[in-house]
Amino acid sequence: MASREGAIARAGAYFDEGTFKEDLARLVAFETESQNPDQKPELRRYLDEAMLPWLTELGFTCRIFDNPDPRGGPLLVGERIEDPAFETVLTYGHGDVIRAQSDQWRAGLAPFTVVEEGDRLYGRGTADNKGQHLINIAALAHVLAERGSLGFNVKVLIEMSEETGSAGLAAFCAAERELLSADVLIASDGPRLQPDTPTMFMGSRGGVNFDLIVNFREGAHHSGNWGGLLADPATVLAHAIASIVDARGQIQIPEWRPTSLTPDIRAALRDLPILSEEGSGPRIDEDWGEEELSPAERVFGWNSFAVLAMKSGVPEAPVNAISGWAKAHCQLRYVVGTDTDDILPALRRHLDAHGFQMVEITPADRVFFRATRLDPSDPWVTFVATSLEESAGKAPHILPNLAGSLPNDTFSEILGLPTVWVPHSYRGCSQHAPNEHVVKATCREALSLMAGLFWDIGARKPA
Repeated sequence: MASREGAIARAGAYFDEGTFKEDLARLVAFETESQNPDQKPELRRYLDEAMLPWLTELGFTCRIFDNPDPRGGPLLVGERIEDPAFETVLTYGHGDVIRAQSDQWRAGLAPFTVVEEGDRLYGRGTADNKGQHLINIAALAHVLAERGSLGFNVKVLIEMSEETGSAGLAAFCAAERELLSADVLIASDGPRLQPDTPTMFMGSRGGVNFDLIVNFREGAHHSGNWGGLLADPATVLAHAIASIVDARGQIQIPEWRPTSLTPDIRAALRDLPILSEEGSGPRIDEDWGEEELSPAERVFGWNSFAVLAMKSGVPEAPVNAISGWAKAHCQLRYVVGTDTDDILPALRRHLDAHGFQMVEITPADRVFFRATRLDPSDPWVTFVATSLEESAGKAPHILPNLAGSLPNDTFSEILGLPTVWVPHSYRGCSQHAPNEHVVKATCREALSLMAGLFWDIGARKPA
C-alpha cells in the first residue's frame, strides 16, 4: 500500500545508499560559472545533459529556450500535467554558479569535485543551488515511485543566469505567462536559520548597488607640497558616507526607513534564532544596526546599508601624495515598504542637502531583485508549515522574507503566485566563497521533508 511514510523512506534510502552524493557530484562537475564568459557553453550543456534527460525520464515534457536578454543564459521549462483539474506547483532552481575561485579553496578541495569530509559535502554549487533543486526533483521522483502518480501537476523552471542578476528571467516569464501558470511557487534557495530546523520564507529583501565617487582632479599631488591646500577626496567621501548612516549603522535617510515593520511582522519574527551556530560564521555585533530593533527585525524586517568596497590612491603601495579621486561601492538591502524607484533619488537629495553635491552617484550595472513578501497567514504558508512539522517532528522557522535577494518578484509580481521557499542549506555554508558545502544531515532531512510535502499536496483537497 502506497503511503506518505513509504515516500519518505524512499527519500532516506536514496541518501543512505549514496545515490544523492553521486547525483550531486554529477551536477557539480558542470563548470557553470555564469560570471565567466568563457564558460557560457557549460550553461547550455547543464540543461541538455543533466536536467533534460532526468526530467524526461520522470515524465516531464521539456523545452529549452534561448534567453530574451543576450546577457543571460538559457532556460529550461519542464511540465508534468497529470490532470488539468489538479493543482499546479511551479518549482524553480538555477544551475549557474559564481566564479570558482579555484586558487582559494583549501588543500584537498576543488570547486567542481564533490569531496566528502565528516558531515559535509564540498563543491561549488552544492548549496547554491544545484544541491537544492536536486533535492526537490529527487523528492518528486520518490513520490512518483511510491504513488505511481503525483496527484498534482508540476512545472519546473531552471535558469542559468541567477548569479548575474537573472538577466532575461522577468522578460521570459512575462512572455510565457500561460506556459508557467500555476497555483503556487514552491522552491528552494538560501539558508536555514539553523542546520537542524526547517525554515520557510515567503519573499526576499531587494537590493540596490551603486558607486559613490568624488573626482576632484587628474593625478595625485605630493602631500608635503600640497597638503592643506588640496581637498582630500577620501575624506570628503568618508564624511558623505557618515551622513548616510550613523556610527552604529542606523540609516539617516528618511525615505530609506521602511514602513512595513508592522505588529504582525514583529510577532512573526519574535524569538527567531539569529546568533550564528558554533563554527558556522561570525558572531553578530549586538550594538550594530537600528538600536530599537531586535536582531531578527534588523535583518528580516528592516533596511541595511553597507560599503562593500572603497578605494582612494593605491592602497597596496601607498605614497606621500593626495589622490585626485575616491570611490566606494555601496549597497542598500531593503524590504517591502521602501519605494524602490525613489532609493537613489532620495540619496541624491540627501547628499545635496548635506553639502555633498560633488559626490557622484552611479548605479551598478547589475540589477538586483525587488523586495517581496507573502502574508505569513496565507493558506499555502499554513499548509506547508503543517507538512514540514509533521515530517520533522518540530515546527519550522517561518520568516516573512529572506534577508538576501532572490528573483521572487518575477514569480510574485509577473506570474502573480503565492511564493513559499524551503531552503536546504545553512548560513555557514560558504556560499559565494571558497570551500562551499552542504551538511549531509540537513540534506537527508530535506529529502524527507520535500517528499512528505509533495505527497501531501497530491493528497490535499483544494478549497
